[in-house]
Amino acid sequence: MSTDKNNQNNDFKQTMITYFKGVKAEWSKVSWPTRKQVIVETAIVLAVVIFFTLVVYFMDMIFKALLGLIK
Repeated sequence: MSTDKNNQNNDFKQTMITYFKGVKAEWSKVSWPTRKQVIVETAIVLAVVIFFTLVVYFMDMIFKALLGLIK
């Protein structure tokens, strides 16, 4: 019974070692963006989010005013 447990532990260790070797190999293939690219793209995302937030806010105000006329 202890040999089965040892075999399972060795199989698990070998599987984990193989997995992390694969992760390391794939990690080196990743094309990381430059710092400038991250900053520019983050600014673009923030600008788009703010723009659409304002659009929805003003549409809400307009519809609230129009619905306020109905009584």
